[in-house]
Amino acid sequence: MFHQINSKVYIKKDTRKLRKVIRLAGLCLSLSGLIFGIYFFFPLISWRLYLEPVFASQTFVTPIPKTTIITKEYIQSLWLNTARSMQTLYDANAQNWLPSSQYKEVQIARQLSYYFISIPKLNIQNAVVSTIDTDLSSHLINFPGTAIPPGKGNAAVFGHSTLPQLFDPKNYKTIFATVHTLVIGDTILVTANNLTYSYKIYSISVVEATDTSYLSQDTNDSYLTIITCTPPGTTWKRLIIRAKLEKI
Repeated sequence: MFHQINSKVYIKKDTRKLRKVIRLAGLCLSLSGLIFGIYFFFPLISWRLYLEPVFASQTFVTPIPKTTIITKEYIQSLWLNTARSMQTLYDANAQNWLPSSQYKEVQIARQLSYYFISIPKLNIQNAVVSTIDTDLSSHLINFPGTAIPPGKGNAAVFGHSTLPQLFDPKNYKTIFATVHTLVIGDTILVTANNLTYSYKIYSISVVEATDTSYLSQDTNDSYLTIITCTPPGTTWKRLIIRAKLEKI
C-alpha cells in the first residue's frame, strides 16, 4: 500500500527589485544632502579657506593675515560660527549690528528723509536709502548720526547680504549679496532731490564685527560708505566699501 505524502515547496521571494529600489532611494537622499551642503555651506567655507588669503595678497585695505593655517579646530570653528550666524542673519535693525558699548550717535541735521543709490555693475537701480529709521527689511538705511549725500562727511549705508546665488536687486534682504565683487574704481550713483551724483570706490576692506571705525566723519569732502555682513550669508565680519564724490 502506498501512502501519498503531502509535500510543500517553498519558493524564495525575489527581493532583488526591492533592494535595488532601496539602494536607489538611499543614493538619491545622499546626493540631495550633498547638493544641499554644497549649495548653502560651500560659499561660506570657500570664503574663509580661499578668498581670505587672496584678499590679503591683493591691494585691499584689510587686517586679514596673509597666512592662514588650516587645522581641525579651525574647520570646526567655521561650522560653529556658521550655525551661530544663521540665528541673526536677517536682523532687520541696523543698530543691532553694532556693539552697544561702542555705538554713540552724533547729531547731524536731517535734510532728507530718503534718497536713492544705484550700482550699475550689480544691476542695482534706485534702491531706497532711508535716513529716518533703521528697518533693513524695507530699504537700505543711512545710519543715524552720519552725513547725508551729497553733503560733506561720511554717509554710512547699511544693507543686507546673503548667499550670492540668492541675490535679488529688488529684495532688500539680499540686495548686497554680490557687493564683494565690486573693485576699486567702480561707480556708485546717488540720487537726492532729483539730482544724481557719482561716487567712485577708492577703498575696500574687511573688518571685525566689533570695529565701528567706518562711522567716523571726515568733513573735508563727501564720502559714501557701504557696510554689509561678510562672508556672504554670515555675520562674521563687515565688508566696508568706501567711495568719494567725483568732481564735475
